[in-house]
Amino acid sequence: MPQRLVITERSHEPRKRFAEELRRLRGERGLSLRELEREVGWDSSLFSKMESGGTLGGPEVVQALDQYYGTAPLLLTLWELALGDPTQFKEQYRRYMMLEAEATSLWQYSVSIVPGLLQTDAYAREVLSLGGYRGKELDRQVEARTGRRKLLERQDDSPPFRALLSEAVLRTPLRDKQAWRDQLEYLAEAAERPDVNIQVLPYSAGLSGLVSTDVMFLRLLDGTTVAYTENAHRGELIEENAPVEQLQRAYDAMRDVAFSLPESRSFVLRMLEEVPCEPST
Repeated sequence: MPQRLVITERSHEPRKRFAEELRRLRGERGLSLRELEREVGWDSSLFSKMESGGTLGGPEVVQALDQYYGTAPLLLTLWELALGDPTQFKEQYRRYMMLEAEATSLWQYSVSIVPGLLQTDAYAREVLSLGGYRGKELDRQVEARTGRRKLLERQDDSPPFRALLSEAVLRTPLRDKQAWRDQLEYLAEAAERPDVNIQVLPYSAGLSGLVSTDVMFLRLLDGTTVAYTENAHRGELIEENAPVEQLQRAYDAMRDVAFSLPESRSFVLRMLEEVPCEPST
């Protein structure tokens, strides 16, 4: 009989497993963090945070470690899985995050803030800090949220994404003017991608059926559509057909009176022009 495979006791959570593999590989080489710094070229404090699960690091350092240890593409694969790990999010969001990762198309309406899939790091940091996150947990939540951008940045199979933004989204700046410029520039660049459509719903359109509700629609592999509604205090995943269809009708009515795609991008650029440039030092 063939020998039975031994089931390891390593974590099944992608983020924890990634950190475990980093510790294991360094331990097998008998290296200190300082020695690894000399060998690979990144600061030892970064390796320490990666091995403790405090940060995932970036793809460049992960590729360098893969090359040094001769494990390519193991570490990069684990890093990609950890980046989309739903366990990074609070319990009520985890099922939604799993569905988002599998969706064949996505479309969203945002009342007052930039959608998470289009947020820069600085924008996400300010929004999450207003929600009470601090220190390492803030860093972790920023990394988790901005890691979702990878869903739209895949080269061959990123799902189509339509974002309908209330004008208020673009008229509510960050406190840091340069960070706000960066966010608007990111939106303008994203609007040029073939699978990303961004439309602005102007104030002149008046009240709407989603006047106080952010909503994301996910088209799933089985052809069904679910909705996730959210306000400042709670979110709800809606899977029943009737309420989802009601939300879709409200969304379609708003899209009918929104600016066209070219008009919307011009509006974003106009908002960008209104942000004063920081003086050079």
